[in-house]
Amino acid sequence: MLALVGGEGVNMEKDFDSKLRIYNNDTSSGGGGGNGRDAQKSFVFRAPQENFTIQDFELGKIYGVGSYSKVVRAKKKDTGIVYALKIMDKKFITKENKTAYVKLERIVLDQLDHPGVVRLYFTFQDTFSLYMALESCEGGELFDQITRKGCLPEDEARFYAAEVVDALEYIHSMGLIHRDIKPENLLLTSDGHIKIADFGSVKPMQDSQITVLPNAASDDKACTFVGTAAYVPPEVLNSSPATFGNDLWALGCTLYQMLSGTSPFKDASEWLIFQRIIARDIKFPNDFSDEAIDLIDRLLDRDPSRRPGAGPEGYAVLKMHPFFKGVDWKILRQQTPPKLALDPVSQSSEGNDAHDSSWNPSHVGDNVARSNDGNSAAASSSEAATHITRLASIDSFDSKWQQFLDPGESVLMISMVKKMQKLTSKKVQLILTNKPKLIYVDPSKLMVKGNIIWSDNPNDLSVQVTSPSNFKICTPKKVMTFEDAKQRASQWKKAIEGLQNR
Repeated sequence: MLALVGGEGVNMEKDFDSKLRIYNNDTSSGGGGGNGRDAQKSFVFRAPQENFTIQDFELGKIYGVGSYSKVVRAKKKDTGIVYALKIMDKKFITKENKTAYVKLERIVLDQLDHPGVVRLYFTFQDTFSLYMALESCEGGELFDQITRKGCLPEDEARFYAAEVVDALEYIHSMGLIHRDIKPENLLLTSDGHIKIADFGSVKPMQDSQITVLPNAASDDKACTFVGTAAYVPPEVLNSSPATFGNDLWALGCTLYQMLSGTSPFKDASEWLIFQRIIARDIKFPNDFSDEAIDLIDRLLDRDPSRRPGAGPEGYAVLKMHPFFKGVDWKILRQQTPPKLALDPVSQSSEGNDAHDSSWNPSHVGDNVARSNDGNSAAASSSEAATHITRLASIDSFDSKWQQFLDPGESVLMISMVKKMQKLTSKKVQLILTNKPKLIYVDPSKLMVKGNIIWSDNPNDLSVQVTSPSNFKICTPKKVMTFEDAKQRASQWKKAIEGLQNR
């Protein structure tokens, strides 16, 4: 059995490496700059590809979880240096055709050099996983600061927004669109300065200064839907090409969230969020200053080219806005940041990261015999972690699901999930509508595979959440188990119970 698992691992590694062929360091190669369209040009990686193994690190708490990756605190045993180690599942990446995204993120991070952008130090891999050693931002996410403080005073929001503007100006000057700006992707150093992270959705423009190697591209269509529901601009929902204005809309949403504690288009479901964004249904709290309202209002302009920072005058217009009065842009990162609100849980367990029971080296790497899905150990570790950041990446509502709706019926919740059975699992599109109706559809055959009988009575229809990813829908005759890789189990429970209590 072990020999079989090992053989499968070797085949997987060869198959993956054939798809993830990135140039190694070569002193005879060209430099790291260059035109983004120069696809044949190789360069010397600033962040080398090392021959490390996961056993070279002491792994601590999980910082975050994505659809095919986890970020964990990792201390190099021989140097004592702490990194944020991004661990990516090779099998999932290959199966879901995400190889080009991974390559692009690695190449882009290697070439970016700015104090407001998280740094990549080195990479390595083993049979099952790819690893990126990133700068560890011990201050956590800006999202956590907003949550702990309820909302931020305007002077604190101004400081953080200014540092985001400073970093975005650099990213845009390099010809890149981040496409997933949100408080969860704005990390804080131990002394409280902002760094933009997670370039998994980055889009190079045609005149980008980033060298893009063969087969490293985010997508063929610039209008492909990416991002997070509450921060997606209306033009993306209307399938318009990506522009720098996409990030500026997200900046406006983020500033609103800093000042209020919630996103401007928050609603009961992703579908309703989309409707509010398209309608530009936004209300400003009474305690917002006139300057803050004006800046957010301008950043949330329906026309991406009219958003401050996106026009012909560039970022000068944005920096000169009255909201930023008093900001010294030249010495911004030498100024004293706002005091961080610490997590009482992490304070009580400070220094014990390496012994965090939610994660240990046996969960990843070559030393574990994986189950058939190749990710069971990592999944169980994420489910055990109480401090996982719940990333809100979403599935766009595609018109092909419209055929399953009656006239006047609208979707309240939708996502691709795994329907779990005793020995197997199958991907289905789970759809909740306002009828109310709860169905799951075969996404390849576009056929309804099940209609869960609706009831407003919780004795006849209930939802049990067993982990951030897993939930059970219970009826008198059947209990169905689902796994949502994007960790929306609680959202499904809330959506169904909310409809029952309408």
